[in-house]
This record gives sequence, C-alpha cells and structure tokens, in this order.
Amino acid sequence: MSERRQLINLAYRLLGSLADAEDVVQETYARWYAMTRQQQEAIESPGAWLTTVAGRICLDLLGSARVRRERYVGEWIPEPLPDRTEWSNGWPGGGPVDPADRVTLDESVNMAFLVVLEAMAPAERVAFILHDVFRYSFAEVAEIVGRTPAACRQLAWLARRRIRASQGPATPAGRQAGIVREFKQAWEAKDIDALVGLLDPDATGTADGGGLVSAMLRPMEGGERIARAFVTVAGLAPGLAILERTVNGQPGLVLQQDGVTVVVLAFDVAGDRIKRIWSVLNPDKLRPWTTD
Repeated sequence: MSERRQLINLAYRLLGSLADAEDVVQETYARWYAMTRQQQEAIESPGAWLTTVAGRICLDLLGSARVRRERYVGEWIPEPLPDRTEWSNGWPGGGPVDPADRVTLDESVNMAFLVVLEAMAPAERVAFILHDVFRYSFAEVAEIVGRTPAACRQLAWLARRRIRASQGPATPAGRQAGIVREFKQAWEAKDIDALVGLLDPDATGTADGGGLVSAMLRPMEGGERIARAFVTVAGLAPGLAILERTVNGQPGLVLQQDGVTVVVLAFDVAGDRIKRIWSVLNPDKLRPWTTD
C-alpha cells in the first residue's frame, strides 16, 4: 500500500481526473489481490509491477476518453485540485484522508500543463509523464507502452516540444498571485477597464459545465469580451463570494454561493497579463472543493 501515493500521482497526471485516477488505482490493486500468494511472491518488484499495470490501464482509458470527450457537452477541462491545506474533506490529522491529499502539487499538475497533455496522443502522453516527470527509463516505459525504447524516446521528445511551444516567459509565483488578486478586486468592483488592463488582448476564456450547469460551449477570445463577461456574471449573482485559493499548485479563485463552491478558476499568467482562464463549473469536478 506504500505505492498508493505514487500510483495516484501518476494516474492523475495521465488522466486529468481524480475520480478516474482513483478507479485506476482500485483496479490495479484488485488485480494484485486476485493473484495467489505464490504469484505475488514471485514478483521481484511489486512497486514496478503496480506501476506497469496502472500505466497500461491509463493508456487504455486515454483511448476511450477521447471517444467520451467527443460526446462531452462543451469544453472538457481537467479536474482542478486544491492545496492540501484547503482540502474540504480533510487531511492527515484533520479528518478522513482523501486521495487528492496525496497528489503532489508541482509544475506537472498546473492547469496549463495538463491542458497541453490533453492534446497529446495517449502513448505520447504516457511516455512523457513516465520518463520526464517520474524518471522511468525508456526501457521501462517501453514495457508499459508496448513500443520500443527508441520509439518511446521519440514520443517523449515530441511531447517535450509541445510543452516548450506552449510555454511563455515564466512569471514569479508572487507576481502571479498579485495579478490574480488584482483581477479579483477589479471583478468585485465591476471595473471593466481594470480587468481589460490585466488581460492579454488575445486572452482566451474556457468554461466546463459538462452539460450539468449553464456554461459557454466554446472558448471566448479577446480580453475585452472576457472582461465584460465577468462583469455580467458579477451582476447576475450579487451574493457570489470570490475567494483566493491555490488551484493545481498555482494562484486561482474559487466562487461560492451560500458557502457552496460553484466555480473554480485557474489562470495562465504570462509576464504581467492573464493569457488564459479556465472556469470549472461541472459539479462532478468540484467534489474536492465541496464540504460534506
């Protein structure tokens, strides 16, 4: 069971969904316990075996996920994760332990990174995450992906190139937090000019309602359009509380109505401007943010 945290971390990065990651880990352990004691003892490295099985399950799921997401209502955004100290359902010493409390929040789970992963072919994504994030050798990756080590090396190189092409100049975390705070204050004040000044002219806003709540079905483009849309939302929901929170390891915002989280916002900040905003409204993806 000491491998569980590693498996949750791997599966979440591969699938972008905590619920799916939990299912993968459960299935992986089910296969382990389905073996006889003699079969288990014959496995030289149980950790490596569990990782191999979890990786293969994820690879299969990524293929079927593409089909599911073609039928998904609107845009699909990876499931946002809170910081461990903001986890509503508890953490060690403060209530029941939830799997997300064991997801290490680093640059490989920020929303911009996960969105780029979504555009990759399943084998490319698995090869890149296993090698570049979890430091598995290409020989080990090849066993999981079912390709040659050379092919896996090429897949990881392609993925690396995609990641580099999507990244702008790094913005220090403190500056990111400051810009998100300024956005929050301008939003609360319904100051369109201030919001426009914080947004890149070519900024993109994407919402994920999953067909369960009302949300725009296509990304919105243009800083001014996005600013006006946010001011409209503020006018339609006067009782909305806007809270600064950590979203996938980076500064973000959480919207609460009567104490219930209804939207989680993640930001991509480049320089002194916000380039992308992801708004997750799908209640199925807000489970970690909702107090029981």
